[in-house]
Amino acid sequence: MAAYEYSEWTQIKATVRTPFLDRLTAVMSVIDTGLMIEDYSDFNLHGMYGELAEDSILKADRTVASVSVFLPAEQDPEETLAYLKGQLAADGIEATVDVGTVREEDWVNNWKQFYKPLHIGDRIVIVPKWEKYDAAKDEIIVRMDPGLAFGTGSHETTKGIIGMLGEYVKKGDSVLDLGTGSGILGIVSMKLGAASCNAYDIDPIAVDVARENFEFNGFTENVECGVSDLLAGVKKAKYDIICANIVADIILRLLPDISVYMKPETELFLSGIISERADEVMGAVVKNGLIARGAREDNGWTVIRAGLV
Repeated sequence: MAAYEYSEWTQIKATVRTPFLDRLTAVMSVIDTGLMIEDYSDFNLHGMYGELAEDSILKADRTVASVSVFLPAEQDPEETLAYLKGQLAADGIEATVDVGTVREEDWVNNWKQFYKPLHIGDRIVIVPKWEKYDAAKDEIIVRMDPGLAFGTGSHETTKGIIGMLGEYVKKGDSVLDLGTGSGILGIVSMKLGAASCNAYDIDPIAVDVARENFEFNGFTENVECGVSDLLAGVKKAKYDIICANIVADIILRLLPDISVYMKPETELFLSGIISERADEVMGAVVKNGLIARGAREDNGWTVIRAGLV
């Protein structure tokens, strides 16, 4: 395989008071789902990694938080900046917006020091490829390198949907993972006993990352990773499990057509939904002939479990 050529990106970074972080994240997610969030308000100085943290983190201002989005260097950022500033102004949110240039190689390597093994539920542990980890009895280990794709497992949207997968994936299930990012949801499903997974993302880099992560976890058969725009490009089939960990606006666009891919017993998990929009998405679920079987909220984010009526 040819060596990957790193490039430069334009970083647009918006900083707000921490109470407005969720709304800022939602606005930035419309621009792109590959976000970098800097929020130290809940960092535990006395916790497991407190004594190992860099001085800059220990001294960080906990009253503010930042969200960054990255655009290709050749893309003019002015339209994105205009949209961002317009949305923030409409929401009455005061923000500092900075624009800079970053090299992929620096970003890919430097962030790894903050990515540590993550326990989700009783059995699932997400472990970075480069970390040594001694698994306890009955733990399910998922080895990940998100690279340039979204999906370390640490965000509430991902943790929430993984929790549901742990409850509802059955041996032999077929899985459709929309907006796969790093491939984490599909890999967790396979680790839980699913027989196959079709994973899609609009970003070709994410698709490559997902494919590599599937292979690293030992899944080379019955796995298909591909590029899709919404459902265009998705393999026509009926799936037992469908995951869509994206954003509310994209989920609303998916819902009118998603039933084509569902069986009567299919479990549909919708995530990436800020809690303020949960009722709106719930309403769209019902409007499109589905039934909402339940929902879970965590720190301002909601995961919805749905199915056919």
